[in-house]
Amino acid sequence: MEMTSLNVRTWGIPFRIGATSYVIEAGLVDNAAFLAPYVQDVQLVLFDLPDGPSNLPDEGTTNRLAEIGAQRDLSYTVHLIEDLQSGSSEQCSPVDELHPSLRSAYEVIERTRTLAPWAWVAHLNGQEARASQFNLDVLREWWRQAGEAVRQVSAWTGNAKRLAIENLEGYPVDLVTPVVEQVQAGRCVDVGHLWLDGRDPTLHLRAAWRRLRVVHLHGVSDDPNQTARDHRSLALMPPSAVDSVVHLLLRNRYSGVVTLEVFGEADFWSSLEALHASIRRFFDP
Repeated sequence: MEMTSLNVRTWGIPFRIGATSYVIEAGLVDNAAFLAPYVQDVQLVLFDLPDGPSNLPDEGTTNRLAEIGAQRDLSYTVHLIEDLQSGSSEQCSPVDELHPSLRSAYEVIERTRTLAPWAWVAHLNGQEARASQFNLDVLREWWRQAGEAVRQVSAWTGNAKRLAIENLEGYPVDLVTPVVEQVQAGRCVDVGHLWLDGRDPTLHLRAAWRRLRVVHLHGVSDDPNQTARDHRSLALMPPSAVDSVVHLLLRNRYSGVVTLEVFGEADFWSSLEALHASIRRFFDP
């Protein structure tokens, strides 16, 4: 790819292209500064291990991220750390009495609020529902409790649409739909997870369209012996598979964020090239 074509702002497309904060081996600010000339959004991937390392941003970090964003037309999405889960009935409980996943969500939202994120992206903890093989009675209770958790977290964001609930691999794709519709939250459709499960992402993008805030795009390895098959370079996917997704977004003038959810420079550059090639095929078939 020529250097003049690296800046996605010159591509003439309706959506914002983003990358993760783990492209180079450095912190949040250094990754944002590195990526700002090339993309329009950075997904902050955070961790906070008990009695271990943490990259939760302090005020100085968020101030610097905000400066980079203002100078370079760079927005942020923020991935919440823990899969959301509520206890029995916590909607009106003080924050310090909530389920740990909700306390974590509250802290992340408060620490990143000044960045005015395009979205906070969240997973729902569906382990209990999956363990029951999605028994209908268990599902009904899970939907209720998940709804409580999402309602609480969306209240902290100030706008339910800015809490984007993501699909996970190994679960029914429509598992989160009743929760999202109940709370009127946003959606994050992870295309790579759908490819990993052998599903057609275009069907689920269309189904989520009204609430679609973020799209995660990454390749999947076809080697079953690899421990981590997804979050690989988009270049691993057949061009026809990439085109089916990218061209749908272009035809329908999607105006949200598309995050190249890969980690490391090599996968980032090759994914950016694969995405650019697909866009060129759309405009010049």
